[in-house]
Amino acid sequence: MAKSLSSMLLKGISGLQAAHSCRIIRVSGSFYHYGMKYSSTGPDDPDTHDDFKPTNKLESSDISLKDVVEQDIKDNPIMIYMKGVPDLPQCGFSSLAVRVLKLYNVPLSARNILENLELKNAVKAYSNWPTFPQIFIKGEFIGGSDIILNMHQTGELKEKLKDVISNQEKSG
Repeated sequence: MAKSLSSMLLKGISGLQAAHSCRIIRVSGSFYHYGMKYSSTGPDDPDTHDDFKPTNKLESSDISLKDVVEQDIKDNPIMIYMKGVPDLPQCGFSSLAVRVLKLYNVPLSARNILENLELKNAVKAYSNWPTFPQIFIKGEFIGGSDIILNMHQTGELKEKLKDVISNQEKSG
């Protein structure tokens, strides 16, 4: 009896730790992950000096968002517009796309579309595709997580990434 009780207690504690460590709590534009606070909005404190407030580099430049998207796609062999960032995706589809692409150990560039609604709309207009994530490989729009997963399962993704993988191996 004591052995089964202690085993239940240990399972309960380990389950509690696992549940706690994966929990994300959202608080007005911020969220907590593994005890760390992340925020995509600036503080509303009027005493905060402008030098310390976050800035949106896309808004402060003279480049159009269409040009930003075109430049991203041209400059990065693999570009993903997603909800969140590769190390902390904020939706299951974005998470799936990142996990599949990371299997190939290729350089992955990304932009968080949740931080800029205008960028999100510019990407949608550029690709003529309504949902996210949106993945571009070597300048070509591929699609979302379902398409990447299917390409991975059929071997088509490995073929598509072959020269990106070989360039990575040569430089790394």
